[in-house]
Amino acid sequence: MGQEPVLLTDEQMQEFITRGYLVLKTDFSPDFHEKLMGKLNHVYNEEGNPGNNLLPRVPELQTVFNHPAIDGALQSVIGPNYLMHTHRHGHFNATPKPGGWHKDSYWGYSRMRNHHPWWAMIMYFPQDTPVELGPTGVMPGTQNYETRIFKEDNLKEEALASGEAGTFILIHYDIWHRATANTLGEPRYMLKFEFMRTEAPTAPSWNNENPNWITPTSAKQLFYQHDDMWEETWNWLSGKVGSIAETKQESDIEQLSATLIGDNEPEAINAAYQLASSGDEGLVVLEEVLYSEQLKDSRLAAYGLSIAGEKAVPILEKALESNQAYTIAHAGFALGELRQLASSAIPKLTRLVNHPSSYVRTTIIDAISMIQEPADEAVAGLIQALKSEDVQTRFSAGLALCRFGAEANAAVPQLTKALEDEDRYVRGHAVEALNYINTDAAKDVLIEYLLASRWCPTTNPSSTF
Repeated sequence: MGQEPVLLTDEQMQEFITRGYLVLKTDFSPDFHEKLMGKLNHVYNEEGNPGNNLLPRVPELQTVFNHPAIDGALQSVIGPNYLMHTHRHGHFNATPKPGGWHKDSYWGYSRMRNHHPWWAMIMYFPQDTPVELGPTGVMPGTQNYETRIFKEDNLKEEALASGEAGTFILIHYDIWHRATANTLGEPRYMLKFEFMRTEAPTAPSWNNENPNWITPTSAKQLFYQHDDMWEETWNWLSGKVGSIAETKQESDIEQLSATLIGDNEPEAINAAYQLASSGDEGLVVLEEVLYSEQLKDSRLAAYGLSIAGEKAVPILEKALESNQAYTIAHAGFALGELRQLASSAIPKLTRLVNHPSSYVRTTIIDAISMIQEPADEAVAGLIQALKSEDVQTRFSAGLALCRFGAEANAAVPQLTKALEDEDRYVRGHAVEALNYINTDAAKDVLIEYLLASRWCPTTNPSSTF
């Protein structure tokens, strides 16, 4: 029996919601990390970067991800039944030049980014990592911005994942980050693993003592304040859908409308949330902007509609009939966030899984997996997506099926075919889906596949048998 996970506190969750990251630490012995570094050095020197095979090539890392501090942090943020994604990567840095600021793509593809934590990353440092060794840097509070709002003279705000061996940083998947300069020139490893929520929250999954949102003092240091968004995210993580809908009685709708389509993204986000909480008048503005020819404005309107409760559903269903691809995608995104409130949209959504736009297809597939009801119809739509000629559509469908459990048993035959797909992520997601479906039929296919593809961690070019 493993140790009990160390769940995050209310204060830590409030820090994560506002700042987008937490720096935490495991308590492995120096000897453990010395051996882990020895294995990493051997693999990198003799074979190169193992890429997605990092975990089977260095199986000691599974001990790291079983650690109660890491497991507890992940359970707190993305739920107890989270998925470790097929993509993982060991980053080696020995250069004095800092890396560029960026948000990670989704395995080379773009997709609608989410204010709610459906995805997270762990970056683990197996060696002592002082500032001079080039730890990962993150820009606090930027997880919800498409644009890079900060300038070079703001870098004093940068937070560094610096610390002793065993330090790790848990980040919202979409935060702006970079590798900092390694001025020592000594080997620095950062082991990056990605994780996905497979269940929408129905109750707090952290060590929750106070049900009410409290803005942490540290949030006052961020570039912008987002009190409505932060509180709504806290409520969402507590299992509440549309919690701020119709909570504001008096709003300057005209001013909010102008701000929503303005050039200041953080202020526009605040306007979207305030409009979502302003009742029918706010919904009228959000609906109009959803059809905007400016993609950024339409996307921001979708964020507002995604938290506006059941009154937003008919507005969004109507938008699925638009001739503008990204309006359809943004409407689908918002319906997905409304979850069971949007079950009436499933027939329309499933008809869109073969839409000509990949942006639409991927977003619609995610939405179907978040709404889930009626399950038979939702799963049938995802089975169709698994048959697509487009790689991104196929691997998105496989990943989406992980959220259904045994209700996706009808997808097992098509997932079996997906195990022979030419794309690594289609195969990987099929494996994960079969694991989460977990019926006898799924387990039989999965065991046969894993036995045939068994990995031997000690086999390498210099030791083949």
